[in-house]
This record gives sequence, structure tokens and C-alpha cells, in this order.
Amino acid sequence: MEKIASFTVDHLRLLPGVYVSRQDQLGAETVTTFDLRMTRPNFEPVMNTAEVHALEHLGATFLRNHPVWKDRIIYFGPMGCRTGFYLLVAGDETPAGILPLLRETFRFIRDFTGEIPGAAAQDCGNYLDMNLPMARYHAARYLEVLEKAAPETLRYPE
Repeated sequence: MEKIASFTVDHLRLLPGVYVSRQDQLGAETVTTFDLRMTRPNFEPVMNTAEVHALEHLGATFLRNHPVWKDRIIYFGPMGCRTGFYLLVAGDETPAGILPLLRETFRFIRDFTGEIPGAAAQDCGNYLDMNLPMARYHAARYLEVLEKAAPETLRYPE
């Protein structure tokens, strides 16, 4: 089998940032998949499942309720390697163009207090595996990356 595109990215040179992982055509519509890389692969510890799960619930809830973007959000969820998330949006989008939305999203997570949306037995298959303080920590850390976005954090290493 052919190696899929995401496995051809040099993960030894990949920095935390926002990258276009792929763009797909579904009829007349373009779907852009963003790689939201929150930790440096193979150099930093990965995020634990509890904080990843909390980030997923908060991020998905915020994005799917966003007044401008909600109808264009297709998916927000974690990478299996636990170094970041994938965000799929309808449209031909760029990392620079999505930065304002991501900054809003991760500010929301960083500042969130209270009950995590969907963190109840009737709403989630693993509702006890949540860590809000660590989710907030990772959101704050990633927000620093988003605030200082530079070419090397918006384009995959060549």
C-alpha cells in the first residue's frame, strides 16, 4: 500500500503550528483538513487522554456553535498520536485565514470554567476521563503558538 500523505511529513522537523494537511473535493465543495499541532512530535511529551478528551469536548462545542463558522465546521478531533487535533472545514482555507477562529477557540478553552459540555454518562462513552486544568494548560500553551504564528509554523517542513 502507498504511504498516506500525513505519514510523509517529516515529524522530526515539525513544530507546533497550524498546517493544511490536505484538501479534498466533494462535488463542487472543497474540504480543508487542518493539522493543529500542539506539541512537538517525538521531542515533547504527548498529551494524556484526559486532557485531549476535555479539549475535544470544549473545542467541538465552541466551533459548532460559532456564529460565523458553525455551518462550515465538519469535524474537530484528536490525532491518534496525541500531539494535536484535526479540524475539517468546508471551503478552500489557509492556515493564516483560520488563525482568528483558532485563537478564539483556544482562548475559550484556556478561560473555560464550569462543567465540560457533554461530560455526563448519558452524553459520552467515557465521561469520567476528563482533565480540565490540563486542557486549559495546553490551550494556553498552544495559544502562544497561534499568537506568534510564523511561516515555519504555518507550512509543513520541506
